Amino acid sequence: MIERYTREKMARIWQDQNRYQKWLDIELAICEAYNKLGVIPTDDLNVIKDKATFDVSRVLEIEEQTKHDVVAFIQAVSESIGSASKWIHMGVTSSDILDTAFSCQLAEAAQILLEDLAALLQVLKEKAYAYKLTPMIGRTHGIHAEPITFGLKMAHFYDEMRRNLERMHTATERVRVGKISGAVGTYAHVPPFVETYVCEKLGLKPATLSTQIVPRDYYAELFTTIAIIGSSIEKMSVELRHMQRTEVGEAEEHFQKGQTGSSAMPHKRNPIASENLSGLARLLRGYAISALENISLWHERDISHSSVERVIGPDATILLDYMLQRFTNVYKNMVVYPERMEQNLMMTKGLYHSEAVLLSLMKKGLTRQDAYKLVQKTAMYCFERKCDFVPELKKDADLRQHLSAEEIDKITGNEHYFEHVDTIFKRVFGE
Repeated sequence: MIERYTREKMARIWQDQNRYQKWLDIELAICEAYNKLGVIPTDDLNVIKDKATFDVSRVLEIEEQTKHDVVAFIQAVSESIGSASKWIHMGVTSSDILDTAFSCQLAEAAQILLEDLAALLQVLKEKAYAYKLTPMIGRTHGIHAEPITFGLKMAHFYDEMRRNLERMHTATERVRVGKISGAVGTYAHVPPFVETYVCEKLGLKPATLSTQIVPRDYYAELFTTIAIIGSSIEKMSVELRHMQRTEVGEAEEHFQKGQTGSSAMPHKRNPIASENLSGLARLLRGYAISALENISLWHERDISHSSVERVIGPDATILLDYMLQRFTNVYKNMVVYPERMEQNLMMTKGLYHSEAVLLSLMKKGLTRQDAYKLVQKTAMYCFERKCDFVPELKKDADLRQHLSAEEIDKITGNEHYFEHVDTIFKRVFGE
């Protein structure tokens, strides 16, 4: 229920009612600025502020005729005001209203995304500490490498999402930019004071220099950040998909009572949420490309960016809101199997100790090349014959010239793999 409410909250940002309200707020702020400059009489300003309103259906009805949304909006608002409506939209252009409102909408949406990220970070932190010392095999190229802990994996994910939180904070501040500078950004018919006043009232910064529009690199940064966050979600979803594979079985999505995994095979428990999130991340990357392509426009402005933003603005923010909430729920309810992690850790019968033995031989005076060949010979023998690595090391006469049985036992213990877990956690969590 909470997730549904939050997504509806995000969706309301992009509905006509909120969009037109933003336009009206901007138009009223412009009138207030002109009043402070002595251009609009106070009596007229009071009438405007008291009477100015709009009806979404009326705006859309007028737009059917005008084929211009801002013109339709101004006409609908003017109908509610009367003769004082002559001051509405004075000296400004449509993009002054559209872009400033778009910045407000993006900033509102970003605030929800920041809250989503904070909730996800809390879950990842809890999982990291819960499994801080739960051993499992680390994998490179999908192949067993050396031991890690499941908590370290969660801490790694936390650290990446923390960077994403920082990116979103930065991108949110970047889009808090407005422009009320007229048809080509020269303030020819609207003084800079109006822009300063309006932006300050709306919690925005005036664009340092605008044309007819706010330069689109401001917005591209936010959409690129959204895509990066989506890719991080995909990365972590792919990890869970791998761990849920039958052959791995180290963790899985919660499978609730009554849930079905396949219409044909009753035994199936599929990672459907993680797969869903992997697919949705592709959309976010596509929206980022579209936002980047919006940067390059003709001269002081064309309209090719407008149709794109009407899609990617709501779609990207609503989608990431959904993804973050669903992903948080997946990891919060994830089922972890430490005993399977231990079984998989032992699957290669100690082969993951090869680097420890290699380094010990080097400390005894062997060159890296000679030590590598010596250890690899036994490792490949054990791999092909499914033998235990440590006993075979002790049988190797060439290796035993350099290492005693007691030294081999000490070298092939697991303690040193986890010796610095606390140090890593302090770096990540600052505790």
